[in-house]
Amino acid sequence: MIIIADSGGSKIDWRFLHNDGAIGQANGPGFNPYYQPIEDLRKTITDVVLPFVTDRVEKIFFYGAGVSSQKNQDTVQEAFREFFPDAEIEIGWDLLAAARALCGHEPGIACIMGTGSNSCLYDGEKIVHNVANLGWILADEGSGAYIGKRIIVDYLRENMPTALAEQFRQRYPFHREEILEHVYQREKPSAFLASFTRFVFQHLDDPYCYKLVYSSFEEFYENNVMRYENYRDYPVHFTGSIAFYFSDILRQVANDKGITVRNILDGPIAGLTLYHQPDLTTRSR
Repeated sequence: MIIIADSGGSKIDWRFLHNDGAIGQANGPGFNPYYQPIEDLRKTITDVVLPFVTDRVEKIFFYGAGVSSQKNQDTVQEAFREFFPDAEIEIGWDLLAAARALCGHEPGIACIMGTGSNSCLYDGEKIVHNVANLGWILADEGSGAYIGKRIIVDYLRENMPTALAEQFRQRYPFHREEILEHVYQREKPSAFLASFTRFVFQHLDDPYCYKLVYSSFEEFYENNVMRYENYRDYPVHFTGSIAFYFSDILRQVANDKGITVRNILDGPIAGLTLYHQPDLTTRSR
């Protein structure tokens, strides 16, 4: 049996590959070792994972945010080791999950575009280059937080078209002070900013919203994808809610820049399941 986890800040998608070919699935609370105690993950394993364990667990793949450092990888591995002492455990960051899910064993440029954004050049086996990810304050072009930040700035500075601004005001009756408090004093400011992308999506027929998304994606391509050597020689793939729901614009910008976009997935878990199924078949023989 193989256990696969795709972990984000809000939830973890779990898949359980059984020896008879059956696939179980579950969702549980998110986990990031930078912000949460390891006890949270232990509780999730107890409450969410163990009920699905009917065979001997041979391998565990845990992909997530916050596990790029060796210290955090060791912490997560130790938590799983308590429950599955004989299993092989691989801890990988969310960008590796995206690359494996999107590219499989083929070279390509894999991108994440959800609340945040990131990218990498993948050679079919490993990540060989990663344009520096600077987070939502400094970068994250094209992400939900980036688009949300731009629309909030335009709204507060009265640079938004009047009719659209009135609809925005009715939808989100925040005062300036409330918005600044959410961003600078409360938890998860990037998620707060990203929440405004729903409004943008629902008003894409307005030239302001379309241009906002288009230019945000232009900045992502220029500052990420086009930084990889010979980028035109590789298919570009995306995973994440922003890429998925704004896929038409994402593909249009790519086409205008001569970039080939292939797969766009809402999340990586289905692709990861396909990627790891042969490993189960090999082990079952």
